[in-house]
Amino acid sequence: MNATTNPQGRRILWLNVMTVFSAAILIGAEVFGAAFAAGWAFANLFHLGENGVPILQGVFFLLGVAVMVRFVMNARRVEPFSEG
Repeated sequence: MNATTNPQGRRILWLNVMTVFSAAILIGAEVFGAAFAAGWAFANLFHLGENGVPILQGVFFLLGVAVMVRFVMNARRVEPFSEG
């Protein structure tokens, strides 16, 4: 089953949906892993103490969310989820 028709007459392209979803999982793991590590590294580099680590991790996590939103938006342009 490669495509499904919804009530508006548009076909969902499941192959494209799964491609973008799979890439988002892979890239998300890298982005959020890097955010966690960067928060720890910068907090220790600048001697921000124990409270600085989760604050910087949160900041980098929010940057990671922005990166993932932009990735999915751009990926949907390249691999459209529907046609018709």
